[in-house]
Amino acid sequence: MFKTLIQGGVLGLSAALFGILLLLAFVVTHQMHWPIGGIYRYDALLAYALVIQVFLVYFRLETPREVWVIAIFHIMAMGMELFLTHPKIGSWHYPEQAVFRIANVPLFAGFMYSAIGSFLARSLRLFSASFVHLPRLKWLGLLALLSYANFFTKFFIPDVRNVLFVASVVLFWKTRLLFSVQQKAHPPKQYQLPFLPLLLALAFMVWLSENVATFANIWRYPSQSELWHMVGWGKLGSWYLLLTLSLVLVLAVMGKRDQHGNWRLH
Repeated sequence: MFKTLIQGGVLGLSAALFGILLLLAFVVTHQMHWPIGGIYRYDALLAYALVIQVFLVYFRLETPREVWVIAIFHIMAMGMELFLTHPKIGSWHYPEQAVFRIANVPLFAGFMYSAIGSFLARSLRLFSASFVHLPRLKWLGLLALLSYANFFTKFFIPDVRNVLFVASVVLFWKTRLLFSVQQKAHPPKQYQLPFLPLLLALAFMVWLSENVATFANIWRYPSQSELWHMVGWGKLGSWYLLLTLSLVLVLAVMGKRDQHGNWRLH
């Protein structure tokens, strides 16, 4: 059992490699005095993120299919960033300067979301994951679309996130994740987990990472402008919905659901 936990932990860390390397860079660069040699911190982080991505592809740690999913999520996330950082919205802001930016958003910002997509995609492959009782992708797609739209529309019409939370619980209530840790075993032993608690646990991990990032002054919420404090628990729900969006993209591109609700990697 202990060996299995160690192996599972190693696979999990490997799947999260992109995100871990980004967080380390956030913390390390926070201690430096920028700009260095005329280069701003955000621009250096952009170059760093690009190097990581090239490294993962070159050494086949990410497949072309995974890169495609990550690129889509990256673009969608940048659209959300441009809207939410607009001065008339001001949900958060990037306090430092950058040459490579669009409006108020440094270009490296999209890679923070890419790290989430990379983790989900690589986790499914590394753990040889599959799903049972997965809802139809058209309903999951509708949930993802409404979740994404709500990040924009909540400033003009009532926030419907609570309805989306309930909808996700109804859709995923019976869903189970099957995965294996000891890939070389014949046949590999499969483990099973209810999916909803796992999705919530992942949202909590992203929320913790967000606290590291804001502490390292990567971005700040209005209430953190004068003095940093922990990000409010309400953001946990936002990350839950964003993970749902990323998951649906990964499931649609990387695998196939049969008529019985079983999903497997291509």
